[in-house]
Amino acid sequence: MIVYNLRCRTGHEFEGWFRDSAAFDAQAADGKLVCPSCNSRKVEKAIMAPSVAGTKKADLIAPQELRKMRQFMTGLRKYVQDNAEYVGPRFAEEARKIHYGETEERQIYGESSVKDAIELVEEGIDVAPLPPDLEEAN
Repeated sequence: MIVYNLRCRTGHEFEGWFRDSAAFDAQAADGKLVCPSCNSRKVEKAIMAPSVAGTKKADLIAPQELRKMRQFMTGLRKYVQDNAEYVGPRFAEEARKIHYGETEERQIYGESSVKDAIELVEEGIDVAPLPPDLEEAN
């Protein structure tokens, strides 16, 4: 997994997570990248500062960044649970039905094997992993 800082043509910056750099290139070429602020499809990589481990400044920032990430993941999971239908292990089947117009379009979440998730992506069906429930993990 790779994270890029992205910028749209109007200057909005946001993060994008990709399987690898080729996945970014393919999505950018197909116009599948969209700015979450203005819906612009003209998105490019923004300049990123390299992450350097072992410096005192980086050591001091790490706990704050981890707290922010944990808070973000918890909020994202709650948003999905509150705004999407849980379909359990039927996720891949339901995602295909929605994609191919066999059932009503709606937001769903559930379980999928890695193999099924890869096949969905290869079919052009947008899927993303849901962050783990950090409260259950403790």
